Amino acid sequence: MLIEPIKPQVLAVRLIPNVSPDLGKELGLTADQRSIGMITATIDDATYTALDEATKRAEVEVVYAKSFYAGSGHASGPRSGEIIGILAGPNPAEVRAGIDACIDTLENEAFFYTHDGGDTAWYAHTISRTGSYLSKACGIPEGDPIAYLIACPLEAMFGLDAALKAAEVDMKVFYGPPSETNFGGALLHGSQSACKAACEAFQNAVIDVALNPLKYLGG
Repeated sequence: MLIEPIKPQVLAVRLIPNVSPDLGKELGLTADQRSIGMITATIDDATYTALDEATKRAEVEVVYAKSFYAGSGHASGPRSGEIIGILAGPNPAEVRAGIDACIDTLENEAFFYTHDGGDTAWYAHTISRTGSYLSKACGIPEGDPIAYLIACPLEAMFGLDAALKAAEVDMKVFYGPPSETNFGGALLHGSQSACKAACEAFQNAVIDVALNPLKYLGG
């Protein structure tokens, strides 16, 4: 069986060196956050991962990140994609470094996967060291590992059960289906090896459903 990556595409980026006070207020910026960088891309979960990575490589904070309803297949425009993320920092250089880190992660690391040409897609990604964004979302110490697990609704629920039974991990965030993009999943916390085992079990369970969707009915 050939498992192939589904790579996200960065659609648009912009840097604002000195953000307007009104917009900064709406984004909840602190007094020392004068610059922001914005990015849109075709896959939301990969972008959340990339935004978290940016907080490790630059002095930036994720101040806004939202998925768009129904996913990139029903985007509002050609550069909308599936998500917008906004980083804030003290100066343009730090924000640029954060955006560069985000793009690098999207191009080289954070991928969905498929075994059937894209009909079935899942995200089973181990983050060995969380940044400030996802560690805060999970309520765990910054730097702890997590397993980031996403799939189609039934596959996600079946896969999460398998992942939680396969490794010593705890569920910190549950994304009950449907999410904004009609998927489901969770963020699981444990050791790096446990998170990797959870990702493997999740992937195997998703593929099992895809290969035998009516197995329950057949006994």
